Amino acid sequence: MTTPRAAALAGVLFAVLFGTSLVLIRTALPEGAEPGSQWIEGASAQLRVSAILMPFAGITFLWFIGVVRDGFGTYEDKFFSTVFVGSGLLFLAMVFVASAVGSGLAASRAGIPDVTVMDEVALLGQGMLHTLATTYGIRMAAVFMMSLATIWLRTGLMPRWLVIMTYLVALGLLLAADISMWLTLAFPLWVLVVSIVLLVRAGVIDLRHDSPDSDPR
Repeated sequence: MTTPRAAALAGVLFAVLFGTSLVLIRTALPEGAEPGSQWIEGASAQLRVSAILMPFAGITFLWFIGVVRDGFGTYEDKFFSTVFVGSGLLFLAMVFVASAVGSGLAASRAGIPDVTVMDEVALLGQGMLHTLATTYGIRMAAVFMMSLATIWLRTGLMPRWLVIMTYLVALGLLLAADISMWLTLAFPLWVLVVSIVLLVRAGVIDLRHDSPDSDPR
């Protein structure tokens, strides 16, 4: 499998797995929910499923980073590549910790009989999960996007419209990440767009239409 196709495949898998995991977490812990809501049977099940999916999302993201960096070839800039890889790894670490917190909240349901203590633990856990996912994690994702966009801009490896879109989305995530955890979905959607562009360039997806004068055979 060629590098663009491998990156695209990894990106699509990451977008699906990570996006699904985020939706499960967000619906299990809706904004404004009362402390302890994650101990509702359905919510705790969603958190457990999310915790199962997240490691696989992380594996595909590591693969995505590796093959994208390999695609730089001789155009690789050591400074921006370091920022690109470092921010990607920090993002992944924050996501894993947030997922572990959510899984811990669900698992502690049976071990805390006192309702008052349970609510206090829930409040702490929900605050940690939200802070890790938005204040830190998604901003590292924004740095990841901006460093990659800068490499693309300097090398011309990707179309200009994608570079501009990447800068705009990254800036939005940097400034507005704390508004809603739903904004974190912008990152896997961006990875999906990048993957589709790579698939088009690799010839897996053909967006060209035959001209009227072309031979139908």
